[in-house]
Amino acid sequence: MASSKGLQLRLPRPQNFLGLISLQTGTELIALALLFNKVTGLYGLLAILTGYHISILQLSLYIYSTAALILLAFCMPHIRKQTPFQCVALAWLYVIDTFINTAYTTAFAVTWYLANGSGVAGKKDDIKSEDPDQQPGAEGFMGAVDTTTSMTLIVLFTLVRVYFMLVVMAHVRLVLLQYTEGREQGFGDDAGRANEGLFAEDSPEGAGWRGKVGRAMISVGRSYWVGPAEGDEWTRSMKGKFSNQKVIAA
Repeated sequence: MASSKGLQLRLPRPQNFLGLISLQTGTELIALALLFNKVTGLYGLLAILTGYHISILQLSLYIYSTAALILLAFCMPHIRKQTPFQCVALAWLYVIDTFINTAYTTAFAVTWYLANGSGVAGKKDDIKSEDPDQQPGAEGFMGAVDTTTSMTLIVLFTLVRVYFMLVVMAHVRLVLLQYTEGREQGFGDDAGRANEGLFAEDSPEGAGWRGKVGRAMISVGRSYWVGPAEGDEWTRSMKGKFSNQKVIAA
């Protein structure tokens, strides 16, 4: 059976965003796109006040989008600040949103397919009853094309979301490694506690409810978030860049 370290190494870690810009800038753009996406949840809930009828599935999506929007607004300013707690929360928000968004997209696609499939079947029955010699082949072909196109787009959008998720995770991982390295090298007030772990109970970032939530967030996939950098060429090179930036800033 493969070890957890082996499984962790299989997870891709983008070094930049689309080969053009840094992970931080890419994460900011991804978070901004997600923000605009979640704003639709507010408009959906406001539509209810005007008497607009929506399904239970749509209502649950709007409620979730509004909750995600609030959490996203809480985390976004800390992408540039590189605050560990908010950055990890952002990463988990995007991971969870990717799966939830895929589930909702699939549910809506199935609902649409069933509704349109029934409609096409009804039309075929009507045509057969009115004129047995008339063949509804064109309508069936167009329906198959529409379905294939829709499913292809869903798969493509899902792959894009997965890539965005990996970019956000890679950036947050780098933030946590940089923060831990800073403690090891004596940056900040936390020098000497580096071996106690991020969000440790007796450390400043581990106090109160944030510490409990922080420990819970990095406990899942801990070797990915704050694992050792030995043997990880990309992590060592990126940490070296951060160290050089600190020296230049000093």
